[in-house]
Amino acid sequence: MRAPVGPKIRRRRKEMGLSQAGLAAAAGISASYLNLIEADRREVGGALLNRIAAGLGLLPEDLSGAREQKLVQRLEEVMGDPLLAGLSPPAGDLRDLVARYPELAQALLRLHRAQAEAGAELDYLSDRFSSDPVLAAMLHEALNRMTGLRSGAEILAEVPDLSEAERARFSGSIMQEARGLSQTMRGLAGYFEQSRLRRSSLSPVREVEDAFIAANNYFPELEAAAEQIRADLEGRTDEAHLAEVLERRHGLRCRRTGDAGAQRVRREGGTLWLRSSDPQATRRFQLARQIVSLAQGEVLDRIGAGLGTGTEEAGRLARSALASYVAGAMVMPYDAYLDAAERHRYDIDLLSHSFGASFEQAAHRLVTLRRPGAEGVPFGFLRADPSGRLTKRFPVHGLSWPGGGHGCPIWPVYLAPAAPDVVRQVAEFPNGHRYLLIAKAVPKRIASWRDPPLTFSIMLACDLLQADRTVYGSDLKISDATPAVPVGPSCALCPRAACSHRQEAATLSAAS
Repeated sequence: MRAPVGPKIRRRRKEMGLSQAGLAAAAGISASYLNLIEADRREVGGALLNRIAAGLGLLPEDLSGAREQKLVQRLEEVMGDPLLAGLSPPAGDLRDLVARYPELAQALLRLHRAQAEAGAELDYLSDRFSSDPVLAAMLHEALNRMTGLRSGAEILAEVPDLSEAERARFSGSIMQEARGLSQTMRGLAGYFEQSRLRRSSLSPVREVEDAFIAANNYFPELEAAAEQIRADLEGRTDEAHLAEVLERRHGLRCRRTGDAGAQRVRREGGTLWLRSSDPQATRRFQLARQIVSLAQGEVLDRIGAGLGTGTEEAGRLARSALASYVAGAMVMPYDAYLDAAERHRYDIDLLSHSFGASFEQAAHRLVTLRRPGAEGVPFGFLRADPSGRLTKRFPVHGLSWPGGGHGCPIWPVYLAPAAPDVVRQVAEFPNGHRYLLIAKAVPKRIASWRDPPLTFSIMLACDLLQADRTVYGSDLKISDATPAVPVGPSCALCPRAACSHRQEAATLSAAS
């Protein structure tokens, strides 16, 4: 669904006391055309969006509709909640709500999040009391001690002819059980407190993704940190040199393990263990992440704190994601990578070979080429695990990825595992926007008999108007007549009622 940019322009213009004629003159268009834009009957982008933004004293990204698009997408997902079954507002109504009353839309999302977290807390506590063996054992011990206390107290109270020695023995037993019960209850309270601290929010991964999306997946300070590390390494980022630097500067010896079940990276004292079954590009990337964490830890902590994640788990994931960002910038420096991407027309396999990176690393680096004045093709990024569940997402303007679960079954990301190479698709979404989607299945490790293959599917998306800048769209005739596959964001969020691939009922109607 297209984000409501026009009403935002009108709202800002009225706040500034500008007339339509005045803003139109500043933007170099007619007042009647501006009226169509503000009524959301004309799309606006490129140089015209820049001029309108300048006339309103805003940055272009403030008017791009990215924030509103995110709000609309979240509201669509809220409407898919089983709690709201039977309520199917026209898709255009959600867009109008965001355009006219953005604060109300935010309030609805906060209320839904609070309700979801409260429900998750109840489910968690119910599960804990019914299935947690540690909790069950501690409660059983507490009940046994209370039974012992009661039995001893009843004997002292109800048996009058006890000898002094017997009374002393029962009193001592009661004191012992009381001390034991006190320790058990303190342990029980501590166990609940540790569990509470370990628990994260409803979705810490989603929290981190949203923080990166809000930053447009570009961090100038991290790019500078990567350049500094690369300079310290004299430009050498091969696996052998990175391992040598880790040992010489940081006292970490790098060793490989053939244990298929071992963690990808494991530190034991002064030894860093890497899996032999991982591809060379993966091992190199992990070594780079270690150097980043050791050399630029303060930078990672500062930027991570500024992301505003609300839980300890989300903060840990954010720091790890930031370290990966710097590692990618180390092995694929911004200027050199952008230049190679333009020369090779964004051929991801060729880029991955040229920079010694994996297909996923090369594709993900393309999404970070967002430096103002030196942007690459604006791509969206999506990854699906072997079950088809979406595990990483970075949207592109105008295109909504679902926040979790599964996407549209017609997307090439689900066709890639059965294809020998890159799968290409010209896709048309329900709002009429067309995109070039490319996907490829990539192995995460070398498989063996006891270590079954692990394959993820990677998908990139760009506006069809940008497709001719890439090797994947150079033979396409970009026009409204270009054949396109009708797709959606997911079955629940797609209004195409007649789709033969539909797996679940739509939560939004097609009316707008």
